[in-house]
Amino acid sequence: MKKYILSLDQGTSSCRAILFDQQFKIIAIEQQEFKQFYPKPGWVEQDPLEIWSVQLSVAITLLTKLNINSEDIAGIGITNQRETTVIWDKKTGEPIYNAIVWQDKRTASFCNELKQSEWKKYVNQSTGLWIDSYFSATKINWIIEHVKEARQKAENNKLLFGTIDTWLVWKLTNGKAHVTDYSNASRTMLYDIRKLDWDNKILELFNIPRNILPNVVDSSGIIEYTNKEIFGSEIPIAGIAGDQQASLFGQQCFDPGTAKNTYGTGSFILMNTGKHVFHSDNGLISTIAWGINGKINYALEGSVFIAGAAIKWLRDSLKVINKASESEKIANSIESSEGVYFVPAFSGLGAPYWDMDARGAIFGLTQGSTYKHIVRAALESLAFQSKDMVDVMYEDSKIELEKLFVDGGACANDFLMQFQADILNKPVYRPQNIETTALGAAFLAGLGTNFCTFEEINKFKEIDKVFEPSMTNAKRTKLYSGWTDAIQRVKC
Repeated sequence: MKKYILSLDQGTSSCRAILFDQQFKIIAIEQQEFKQFYPKPGWVEQDPLEIWSVQLSVAITLLTKLNINSEDIAGIGITNQRETTVIWDKKTGEPIYNAIVWQDKRTASFCNELKQSEWKKYVNQSTGLWIDSYFSATKINWIIEHVKEARQKAENNKLLFGTIDTWLVWKLTNGKAHVTDYSNASRTMLYDIRKLDWDNKILELFNIPRNILPNVVDSSGIIEYTNKEIFGSEIPIAGIAGDQQASLFGQQCFDPGTAKNTYGTGSFILMNTGKHVFHSDNGLISTIAWGINGKINYALEGSVFIAGAAIKWLRDSLKVINKASESEKIANSIESSEGVYFVPAFSGLGAPYWDMDARGAIFGLTQGSTYKHIVRAALESLAFQSKDMVDVMYEDSKIELEKLFVDGGACANDFLMQFQADILNKPVYRPQNIETTALGAAFLAGLGTNFCTFEEINKFKEIDKVFEPSMTNAKRTKLYSGWTDAIQRVKC
């Protein structure tokens, strides 16, 4: 009997390797950051070879420190930053350009032009996404059009494209497998999420040759085996999911209407919508949650650009706190924010507003306002933005949220979690293991190798704390009304 599952969690700023035992308890974690490059304002790049090197290094270091034999690993699960785009030479394996990161805005003007055309509706109906530089399609187009000889090589079947999962699998298998899973394919803005195929019309729109695209496979199941030389023996790669979908799976949101919110740099709410694709009139996106045994689960997703990054701004730019954890004590030291509202639109407003020109602001300041009110208002803004999402998810799907599962660094803040429950008027469930992204990848790999079953997974759910709403309806309505007023003031 194999003893472990290895999760490779490739994030926006760091690579992590996490080892899980047979009860999906974490044995150990190894983590290392890698470099970010900002060649021009709004441009964000990473070195694909460094990502691979760091990801491999943390995995090998983890197993070496624990003296774990690779033959005891049942499978590898991969979860990754989504939309980030890599194109490499099929023969040499060398990237032809840096990875263009999901945050990159270089194609924003191109996207804005397309939004004014008939393509806006078509792309949304096919892919479930709204045209935006966030997704992979325009990044692929940019690389092919701007890198010397890239267009010719692409047309001649000499290049390969992949999101980070694809790149890692290709490297782990020494080029045997050029694949992505349904969840990552649905983030490219090239994939028809109903027909489950690359959309030829959209490929033509962006002038992208179909031959550079990976094969799309289930999110769970043995895809290929690692090259024997990497870990000492072949290990099946048996789970892949984009980070937010992996988190949804890790939270065991298997039924329609179950939802999770990840409080990271940004904030991402996903609601499982089962077999149904819901069109959003409110700026949310429809996406594939996962595909298992050929059966597709869909989700509605809302993205808040600035969540934990607002607390980081208080620490690094405003310098009113020394570390993020101080914000909880400060917020609890006063009765209320006393009418102060913090709208952290540092990078514009995401769903449901999608106003890229909006900028951050603090409203309601009086002579009696202190840094404490600003800190508390910043934390409250995370909960208000989440309520924005939950409200429009109900409008779009008519599926009532019963409870919200949470993860990510900021969910450790009890003040924020209680305020979230209060402003939603729904219970908030925080798991004991908040590493739900890596856990989701581990579950998928476990299922894919018969290391576990769905029934067994359901037994592994452990809740650390449930936050029950206790705020009056009148107070909730007043507070949220003030928030919506502040939002209107920053919109352009």
